[in-house]
Amino acid sequence: MADPVAWDLAEKVAVRVAGREPLAESYHLASLERDIAELTPEAEALVAEVTGLPSLAGPARARVTDRAGWIHANVASFQRLLRPVLEKLAPRMGASAFAPVTARVAGVQLGTMLGWMSTRVLGQYDLLLIEDERPDEQDIVYFVGPNVLALERRFGFPPREFRLWLALHEVTHRAQFTGVPWMRSHFLSLVESTLQGIDPDPKRFLEALRRSADQVRAGQNPLDDGGLVALLAGPAQYESLQRVSGLMSLLEGHGDVTMNRAGRGRVPSADRFHRTLHDRRGSATGAAKVLQKLIGLEAKMKQYQQGEQFIEAVERVGGTALIDRVWEGPEMLPDLSEIRDPDRWVARVRSGAEVVR
Repeated sequence: MADPVAWDLAEKVAVRVAGREPLAESYHLASLERDIAELTPEAEALVAEVTGLPSLAGPARARVTDRAGWIHANVASFQRLLRPVLEKLAPRMGASAFAPVTARVAGVQLGTMLGWMSTRVLGQYDLLLIEDERPDEQDIVYFVGPNVLALERRFGFPPREFRLWLALHEVTHRAQFTGVPWMRSHFLSLVESTLQGIDPDPKRFLEALRRSADQVRAGQNPLDDGGLVALLAGPAQYESLQRVSGLMSLLEGHGDVTMNRAGRGRVPSADRFHRTLHDRRGSATGAAKVLQKLIGLEAKMKQYQQGEQFIEAVERVGGTALIDRVWEGPEMLPDLSEIRDPDRWVARVRSGAEVVR
């Protein structure tokens, strides 16, 4: 049965949209690779000390890549992620005489989005692992070298500080997914249940891709307002989307808090980095942030701030011992309403009540 998306074409289009990489051939890339190899283990140790979440999967493996390499990895992520939707689309699109043309159109639109994203992303932890992939291509912390170097040069960032700062954020997210035994499977089950419930119409799917590509051409992030999944999802998926959104707010807030604490004394320019990237919307410094974009849950800055505010509010009440209870099991996770009203979560946890997840 024909695939609803021409994935090879999507990758080719994405690489073309990504354009010529600044500093792609720079001798600074070698320095960046050495620094990332050295600073990633240091960042892991700092994060483990602050969070108490040492990785259960062994040391992190960092990889400096170019935009094309990042695109290749994320085309695979898109395929895995959207598989439940595409499997339902395939019979409907395959019945049409225009199926090959439709698949190419979908590939062009998807490639346009990925190409745009590749010009913005700095780092990513890819947690979408599947069993039949090569082990050496799984559980990798990516850094898009030319983008990192260009940002350092543009804003005059101290390279070693900035690279450690990036590594702290990425390995924090890896610690969340590999240091909490149930987190990865729980998160992916939420995503899968959301996508399994979608019954997409081929015309609606293609229209979503077309509108997203038009937004890219207009200089807008097509995934800020919910992305493809939000466009395809119906009311039945709203609750699942809210649960995933609440979880991602927690993880991003925890990532920011941990990053600041772990880097204290080691990254004097942290506030400046944070302000700069806050203004540079879509930089995707969080490992899970790119994944959020892919599934249409790219939270606005307000949502990330809510996650950080939730953690700070809980710690004011019960210190780190209370906030650490979120790692006990899925039933202890706050939903989005509790993220916005931390007192509700504190009251629920202290009363011993559980929410069925």
